[in-house]
Amino acid sequence: MTYLKLSHLKKPLLALALIATGPLLSACSTSEATGRTFFNGGMSPEQEQEVGRTEHVKIIKEFGGIYDEDPALNTYISKLGTFLGKTSETPNQKFTFTLLDSPVVNAFALPGGYVYTTRGLLALANDEAELAGVIAHEIGHVTAKHSAERYGSTLTAGILAAGVGILTGSGEAARAVSTVGNLAVTGFSREQEFEADLLGVRYLSRGGFDPNGMGEFLTQLQASSRLDATIAGEPDRADQFNITQTHPRTADRIERAIKQAGTTTVNNPIIGRDVYLKKIDGMLYGDNPSQGYIRGQKFSHPELKLTFTAPKDFRLINSKTKVAAVGPNDSVILFDSAKGDVTGSLKNYMRNTWAKNADLKSVEQITINGMEAVTGSIQVNGRSGTKDFRLIAIRFAGNKVYRFTFITDTNQTNRLSEDFRRTTYSFKKLSKAEAAKLKPYRLKIHTVRSGETVQNLARKMPFPDYKLERLLVLNGLDKNSKLVRGQKIKLVTE
Repeated sequence: MTYLKLSHLKKPLLALALIATGPLLSACSTSEATGRTFFNGGMSPEQEQEVGRTEHVKIIKEFGGIYDEDPALNTYISKLGTFLGKTSETPNQKFTFTLLDSPVVNAFALPGGYVYTTRGLLALANDEAELAGVIAHEIGHVTAKHSAERYGSTLTAGILAAGVGILTGSGEAARAVSTVGNLAVTGFSREQEFEADLLGVRYLSRGGFDPNGMGEFLTQLQASSRLDATIAGEPDRADQFNITQTHPRTADRIERAIKQAGTTTVNNPIIGRDVYLKKIDGMLYGDNPSQGYIRGQKFSHPELKLTFTAPKDFRLINSKTKVAAVGPNDSVILFDSAKGDVTGSLKNYMRNTWAKNADLKSVEQITINGMEAVTGSIQVNGRSGTKDFRLIAIRFAGNKVYRFTFITDTNQTNRLSEDFRRTTYSFKKLSKAEAAKLKPYRLKIHTVRSGETVQNLARKMPFPDYKLERLLVLNGLDKNSKLVRGQKIKLVTE
């Protein structure tokens, strides 16, 4: 047997690294907006466009699709973005502006000039200057080539990781490179964020907008995140409920950006409150009908024609593929559907497909509101302790099966068993008439009449809790705000 010393490998590996990185390290790019040169992983402008075009399809799929209910609103976003792009250092840069059908407040950009905002963000903004501030910031990321720069640094890390993989045999290290789509929604550095703010302020001023709109929206965002955290029962974790995790910015940084941007003061800047509110009047708010609705403790899906109710101390969270309910002491309820058709008995499905290779206990047949169902339990020992899993599969119609998974700490299982049982038996089919009654929430722009206050208008909000707080945050108001006749504010209606 021949033994190879590590020293025998050093020179060949170094040569391999130089061969691998040599051409790439010369692949640098200079941003016309900042004058800064950086390594971009060898991406030419044409390649940036191709990367953006490829990831664009994935982004649309991941974030609920394009909000196509109101084509005029999409046109408005595109025209506003195009106008701001023309004020940049690269006025001939091709931009693609997309309004995503997502209730989450977010905005981001991809290489090649692909810029995204969500209807959740539009609902939170109060005027055109605020929206323009968001879009200008994202244009700043594009013109500064931050996505290309981050792609290059990630590629470098991947090459180094591959070298580590050669030395250590680590397959995990060799798979370190992330996709551009993932990069789009992970954080830029604080320096890059501030650079985008500087550029965004510059573009706002050149376009005649109030540059303070950028900071005013950030204040809106911070208030919204605090309310979301409070509603979720985690008021100390507000930073985890908004995009400042991926866009680490503060109001004082925006003020600093305005001072350092070197722009002239805009006389009579564009605010555009009335025109903006008119554009978003009637816009979908919250969940899209295709994903079902959360109304208090109840989840209902008008298209799938089903409904169930979660226990009172649980917070429902909707997503594309499942509904989760998060409760006390790390208890969780998951609701989803089986992949594909389920033929044969439900017991066989649970034992041999869903919980295959698990030590399934107490498997029994039950009936839920006339539907065949089966239930079983598993106990799992993990790093966070022992967890009890209660599985329930329900044959909804034909071979379509829906599933509940109830997860609890072992010492909480008995206490929550009755609540979970009620949730299980609350699951039922909706008739056509019942499904037809379910309507999405929408934004309504209301003109204040004499005698109306934030308190009495809040009572019109269709939410089961935090009515006043939601109204105030939505409109950038506080509980002492005095409304005046003729003032326009946003309400949520069914």
